Amino acid sequence: MLRYIVPLVVFLGVSVFLFMGLELNPREVPSPFIDKAAPTFSLQKLHEPEAHFSTSDMLGKVWLLNVWASWCVACRSEHPLLVQLSRAGIVPIYGLNYKDVPSDGKGWLQQLGDPYVSSLIDYEGRVGIDYGVYGVPETFVIDKQGIIRHKVIGPVTASALDECVLPLVKKLQQATAQQVVTRDTVEGCA
Repeated sequence: MLRYIVPLVVFLGVSVFLFMGLELNPREVPSPFIDKAAPTFSLQKLHEPEAHFSTSDMLGKVWLLNVWASWCVACRSEHPLLVQLSRAGIVPIYGLNYKDVPSDGKGWLQQLGDPYVSSLIDYEGRVGIDYGVYGVPETFVIDKQGIIRHKVIGPVTASALDECVLPLVKKLQQATAQQVVTRDTVEGCA
């Protein structure tokens, strides 16, 4: 009798964990980089390959780092929102052109509009790996001290902007050097 009960208990236990997993949202994978210093880098600019951009250039400013590629279908869906956000001038957006041929990236931006203050070339994907990127697009909110405060996995949506990203950016922009603002302080930004 015991030899039937043990497998049944194991099966039921595994079933419970699998059922609980069905309730999880894969877009809500917690990032180990939240509330930690953004990995530093210095990369060539897409439109000015002789010039470089470094994360240290942004110390003292709140900014977004959007990881994108011309071959990324989902990047097309978020792109009009990024263009609109860029035109509003609320927060500077920098693009990380991830594992893409620079000429393809330039053509894509010329065709669809360029929301970025500057796009940076990450041809081999090393910076993306440093940021824990496992798929494009991904967008990071980085504060004045160079700390990652939020990560949007997948395309940025209007609701993600309105409910989390923009309220968080506003709080971060208003914060003094002594104040610590995390995404937990913004309702709807978990």
